[in-house]
Amino acid sequence: MSDRTTPRTPQSPFRSALAALAGTSIEWYDFYAFATAAAIVFDDVFFPADMPTALKTISSFATFAVGFLLRPLGGIVFGHIGDRVGRKKTLVITLLMMGIASFAIGLLPTYEQVGVLSPVLLITLRLVQGIAIGGEWGGAVLIAVENAPEGKATFFGSFAQLGSSVGALLSTGAFSLMNLFGDQAFDSWGWRVPFLASAVLVAIGLVVRTKLEDSPVMDDIHADRAEQGDRRLPVAEVLHKSWKTVLTGVFALATATGGYYVVTSYLLSYGTDDLHLSESMLLNGLTLAAFLELVVTPFLSLLGDRIGAHKVVVAGLVGVVLLAIPQFMVMDGGSVVLIYLMMLAMRLVMSALYGPIAAILADGFAPYVRYTGISLSYQICNLVFAGFAPVTAVWLSSLAGGAYWPPASALMAVSVIGIWCTLRLRTYHLRRIAAESAPGTAPASVSASAVASTRA
Repeated sequence: MSDRTTPRTPQSPFRSALAALAGTSIEWYDFYAFATAAAIVFDDVFFPADMPTALKTISSFATFAVGFLLRPLGGIVFGHIGDRVGRKKTLVITLLMMGIASFAIGLLPTYEQVGVLSPVLLITLRLVQGIAIGGEWGGAVLIAVENAPEGKATFFGSFAQLGSSVGALLSTGAFSLMNLFGDQAFDSWGWRVPFLASAVLVAIGLVVRTKLEDSPVMDDIHADRAEQGDRRLPVAEVLHKSWKTVLTGVFALATATGGYYVVTSYLLSYGTDDLHLSESMLLNGLTLAAFLELVVTPFLSLLGDRIGAHKVVVAGLVGVVLLAIPQFMVMDGGSVVLIYLMMLAMRLVMSALYGPIAAILADGFAPYVRYTGISLSYQICNLVFAGFAPVTAVWLSSLAGGAYWPPASALMAVSVIGIWCTLRLRTYHLRRIAAESAPGTAPASVSASAVASTRA
């Protein structure tokens, strides 16, 4: 085996983490802007006025759901590029795709103007968003995790996760601001502004990402390929050797992804359509909750580095089980204080499971297929659980005459399954490290997984 070149000095972990945060914040801003608009405005803008209200709501949420259909494809395509070419180049491409699609949504004609072409164009752009976000998450996580110092990967990995909080905060804040102009202005043009404003954010994100260096793990991967030749396609390797890890990761992530939309998009729809609560009041509550998530996620992830990331995630899932029913119960009472308190409490426990899960999932896959592996788990989970969560929640509620307990009970069940799967991911990680450390294992494999293997 030929000698390796001296490894380059990794770039600052904070610089890598902030670059991951900047990119994911912008991508998630665009994504959540669509989710918010689907809950409160798309049903009237892109569908016939004489369509029944419930059907319009479901159709609006369905446009949100279709974006998840191509997310696994985005994970496979960009996972392949990320594992073969590099993390950085992949992240620049995904950011451009998301930004262009989001800006175009802000320019779309309404159903009243062009008829059925209007929802068709909306769905097309949503599919582009889905492909882009399918490749975004895995690369952003790995840029942060693989540049993290020993024993700090959960903390630095959470910066990529914070993009969800920042994106949600910016998105709900933007819609809340546009609501100040009044319902007529908002329905006419105000809802478009958050989408058009994404162009500025994307330009900033591109500046940050083009100055970023790639993960040092890619040096080992390229050296392995030069010495041992190309392996099989990353997706084939993952599905052959690590399919159990992929499947377990899907269910471990279910509450962090699908559950999130139940307590945000569906909660917003349930509160406004079924209980006739103030739209502005609920948006303001979700904005406060997003801000809380932004503040506490790094601290909970730092705790994960100290006591074990899996313990923090399990504690968060237990919290979701305990709060699922009360979260909706207080909405029936109409108390703004109680509604806000439950929103904050739910977002606190969800922060405990969403922040550390990135590092846990990355631990389960070998470095040369890690981008593909974590992307498959995350995006399949989003397809199965997150994309259809609001639609399924509305449907379950309608079966019970508009009651909240069926969606809340489903959230509890998924969280219980997630507890078991999180603990299984820990087991798979330990087995992988033991196998890579066995006599006869290629040194490159151990070196490339050093970031993961140093965590307790």
